[in-house]
Amino acid sequence: MAYLTREQLETVGFKKLGKNIKVSDKASIYNPELIELGDYSRIDDFCIISGNVRIGRFVHVAPQCLLAGGEEGIVMSDFSGLAYQVQVFTQSDDYSGRTLTNPNIPSKYKREKKSSILLGKHVIVGAGSIIFPGVEVSEGCSVGAMTLVNKSTQPWGIYVGNPARRVKERKKDLLALETEFLKEIDNDPIQ
Repeated sequence: MAYLTREQLETVGFKKLGKNIKVSDKASIYNPELIELGDYSRIDDFCIISGNVRIGRFVHVAPQCLLAGGEEGIVMSDFSGLAYQVQVFTQSDDYSGRTLTNPNIPSKYKREKKSSILLGKHVIVGAGSIIFPGVEVSEGCSVGAMTLVNKSTQPWGIYVGNPARRVKERKKDLLALETEFLKEIDNDPIQ
């Protein structure tokens, strides 16, 4: 995997570009002027990132993910991550047949649901999962592989299925590790 150099990243025209960012040279970035990348975050091969997207610190977006931020926007909070082939959509056509669909149709002939998405701190989303417009995946949640998240979650739960349902509590041990890790990073003179 080859990552863009700092100089290459700066020429893309991101709204905000943190330090020690890794973006694959095989990722597709659309509307970079709307995209913010936090410190130590990474976007891997064959990802598509478009629209209003804000990625926090220590965030990982694995290969083949789609972040379609549109106008409303996606926020990925610190320490969150997406496994392979996760799709996150902030807008969706009306599939009822009452309106026309697809991006080639003027808005007066179609109806779309448009709503922001928030992935809270320490959220991890398993491979092949889909997150629909208007969803907040609350802090500390874990979403199992191939889960359809069409409703917001409650903090520190493990969610699986289609549609997503809470199956158990997620441990909070990682919060102590976060504190220890951040102290170590803050004291590292090499950064």
